[in-house]
Amino acid sequence: MKKIVAFDFDGTLTTRDTFLPFIHHVFGTQRFLQGFILYAPLLVLMKLGLYPNWKAKQRVFSHFFRGMTFKEFENYCDLFAIHNLYLLRPKAKKALYQAQDDGAEVLIVSASIDLWVESFFPGIHVLGTQVEAENHRLTGRFLTPNCYGQEKVNRIIEEYPDRESYHLTAYGDSRGDRELLAFADEAHYKPFR
Repeated sequence: MKKIVAFDFDGTLTTRDTFLPFIHHVFGTQRFLQGFILYAPLLVLMKLGLYPNWKAKQRVFSHFFRGMTFKEFENYCDLFAIHNLYLLRPKAKKALYQAQDDGAEVLIVSASIDLWVESFFPGIHVLGTQVEAENHRLTGRFLTPNCYGQEKVNRIIEEYPDRESYHLTAYGDSRGDRELLAFADEAHYKPFR
């Protein structure tokens, strides 16, 4: 039977969420704080469960990145990974590569934008939130649903529809991973803390 090992990214493979640090990395402190203050009420509503997570994330993303060329965005993703390798949990990184060495098919399933996750782990298959581009520029919208909660399971089923043909091990650390952990044959909650 095929073995698939799925890792969440933010908080599981990393020490914290990477969405806001990525924005800060690209735009610097002043523009980051201006945008954060502008969207603070929306982010509070999201944290209280009164505004959808994906919608808040997309609005913040659009504010900062709409109109940027896709190539420029890719370059920022690569630079972000290079300058922020310290965010990776050493034990988590070791577990990921050990699973790969053991012959498992390794996935990272994340609500983060797939491009910057791929920059941290080149060659590892990433199921993440994808950004939309038209005429080589970001529209500010997501091409796929935000890969959070049930969407993580949906994306795995889309990639691997024959559920009986594989054993799934999953690693996660937050509310956004509950459905993935419940779907797995073997689940590890906050394993690298």
